[in-house]
Amino acid sequence: MTAQSAQSLAGRVIAVAGATGPAGRAALRRLAVGGATVIAAGSDAGRLEAATDAVRAAVPGARISGQVIDLLDPQEVHDWADHLEAEHGRVDGLLHLVGGWRGSKTFHETRIDDWDWLQDRVVRTLQHTSLAFQPALLRSEAGRYAMISATAAHQPTAGGAAYAAAKAAGEAWTRSMAHSFVKESTAADGTPTAAAVILVIKALVTAQMRAEKPEAKFAGFTDTTDLADTLAGLWDRPAAELNGQHLWLTAR
Repeated sequence: MTAQSAQSLAGRVIAVAGATGPAGRAALRRLAVGGATVIAAGSDAGRLEAATDAVRAAVPGARISGQVIDLLDPQEVHDWADHLEAEHGRVDGLLHLVGGWRGSKTFHETRIDDWDWLQDRVVRTLQHTSLAFQPALLRSEAGRYAMISATAAHQPTAGGAAYAAAKAAGEAWTRSMAHSFVKESTAADGTPTAAAVILVIKALVTAQMRAEKPEAKFAGFTDTTDLADTLAGLWDRPAAELNGQHLWLTAR
């Protein structure tokens, strides 16, 4: 971690949705190391407690808390955003790290119920967090919203139609949010002070996965620690440079 990263994260108030998955756990630790106040959200109380306890054990003095949230309940998500801003005085970031995959062997075998599942998990959760947190991120001097997309949205495969379409929908929604940050900017020169960013990966790999399969190459995969570093680095760069951009963490 650079001195710049430590300074840019210190004192930031950052919420992480989907905090109990591999990406979320890596992000929680990286943000805590940087000195941010981190609020982890998940749907399972046991997994959420384990994730936050792991950060406290690894990062002495970590400012981290957990909140069980149903991201499919828009009112609950709005109430959560309002509560965080009231409690901390501001919200500087929402990292949307909710994932999931469904697919089939062939295009013809694609199941519409796979689309229904992905629409809820990948698209609707993102819609709810972005709508709930957009006003607070606009009010922050350095608001950041990030989603994790996939190469599938840019190069769909026959059996991955539902997944590719869900990720593409999430990207379009996030870019609309980015446009709102320009249209509603409070800066005197009209440049955005908040940014919505799309991180593109092929797939994620953890240290545990590498240890379990030492012979595997995981070609094109993104390490969760590298993803976490990129997320933390969003506060190192000006909003105008980031807003609406795709940050590719694998080959195009």
